[in-house]
Amino acid sequence: MEPLVVVLSVTVLLLAGGMIATLMIVLRRTSAAPGASVPKPSAEQVQAVHEELEQARQEARQIRQKAETDAEEILRRSESTAENAAQLRREVEEESRILKSELKELRADLERREARLAEREQRLDEEARRQAERDRKLAETEIELADRRTELLQVEDQRRVILERVSGLTADQAKNELVKEIENQAKREAALIVREIEGDARKEGEKRATKIVTLAVQRVAAEQTAESVVSVLHLPGDEMKGRIIGREGRNIRAFESTTGVNLIIDDTPEAVLLSCFDPVRRETARLTLEKLVLDGRIHPQRIEEAHDRSRQEVQDLCARAGEDALVELGITDMHPELTLLLGQLRYRTSYGQNVLKHLIESAHIAGIMAAELKMDQTLMKRCALLHDIGKALTHEVEGSHALIGAEIARRYGEQEDVVHAIEAHHNEVEVRTVEAVLTQAADAISGSRPGARRESLEAYVKRLERLEEIAQSYDGVEKVFAMQAGREIRVMVKPDAIDDIQAQVIARDVAKQVEEELTYPGQIRITVVRESRATEFAR
Repeated sequence: MEPLVVVLSVTVLLLAGGMIATLMIVLRRTSAAPGASVPKPSAEQVQAVHEELEQARQEARQIRQKAETDAEEILRRSESTAENAAQLRREVEEESRILKSELKELRADLERREARLAEREQRLDEEARRQAERDRKLAETEIELADRRTELLQVEDQRRVILERVSGLTADQAKNELVKEIENQAKREAALIVREIEGDARKEGEKRATKIVTLAVQRVAAEQTAESVVSVLHLPGDEMKGRIIGREGRNIRAFESTTGVNLIIDDTPEAVLLSCFDPVRRETARLTLEKLVLDGRIHPQRIEEAHDRSRQEVQDLCARAGEDALVELGITDMHPELTLLLGQLRYRTSYGQNVLKHLIESAHIAGIMAAELKMDQTLMKRCALLHDIGKALTHEVEGSHALIGAEIARRYGEQEDVVHAIEAHHNEVEVRTVEAVLTQAADAISGSRPGARRESLEAYVKRLERLEEIAQSYDGVEKVFAMQAGREIRVMVKPDAIDDIQAQVIARDVAKQVEEELTYPGQIRITVVRESRATEFAR
């Protein structure tokens, strides 16, 4: 209320001042010089005075209204300030209550923790007392054991003296005779055991080897991808062919010179062909042309830019494929350059079989066989995974891929066992280690299993027919069956015309002729069957 009183006081003072000022003006106008007579004011002067008074009253009323408005605003602000102060006071009281509650909870939690600590200290004291009691009992037990040991030694000495007196032999003499007898008996038993083991090994060796190979093949089922030397790129329309060719063929010439891939544009609707013996280069060219077609701007500079980006993408894809292969096989410590070369084999094929898939499958097979033989699985997987690494550089370096791969592995710090397995997996170097033998076996299993490598139906049928013709050409052969997709030839001979020795000769001759005349992956088994039958009739 104090601001309102102040405003009203100011308003009253202003009104009084205005009236006084008005009266002074009137007196000044009506006053005359000293000694002069006071004239009577005219009606116009009185009217002017009244107008000035009315104007002064209006100004006073405006000032009063403004003062009342200001007073109400000040009163409203003071009330809002009072409400804020009350709200702030309530918030402070609420915060104080919350803090008191939290402080109470913290104090209770602290008391609980102190109680738990005291209880834990009490348990520790009890455990220390029990441990001291156990130590004391253990010490007493050790003393008792030492006393008993001394007593047993004394009894043993007495028994030894009695035995020596009864047998007429000293302890050393009796021990030597017993050792000789046991040694002779052990030698006889060892000789019998060795004979039995050798017999069992000869009986079970082939069975176990077959089991190991069979398990390895059964547990590995890798997909195979058949690829050709031509890639097809589909176009959104035939008008794109003209843009690819360019004015006077400049675009197609620039594309072929930049990528090193032949671009074939024929009458095939909405498609062009990319031909190259290098699959990595062909894939790079395919990605380049795909980018150019999507962009629509085809000219020599854009071709070079798109080719650079595509080459980097293919390199990244190769690196990722190599890393994925290592992760799948559980191999971690391999040189990055070997990993990149391994990934490049993703775009290479051998007889239609993807080389990277072949290496992964061979590594799995080798690891399974190593586990069966109690060998180092990681080392065997490494040998099998890298045995065809040289195929990544056969188009750049002259020589056998086995020797090239061995040199690359040796350059990047691979173990000598791994290097030897690589260079010896095609018998170009004499095999010296078990790892090299298992690498050859894994390579042969992966490459020769049915469906692993692509072969045209016509060539397949011709090979089967030729196999049967070769076996049928020998005298005494009755029937010939090509079995297991051409992996085995079953030859049935006449028992009265062919004896057992001649059957062996026929098997060896057929195998030799097949090796000289036919080309095939893996190996072919020739089995000659001679069956003797005796027939009688009961009447």
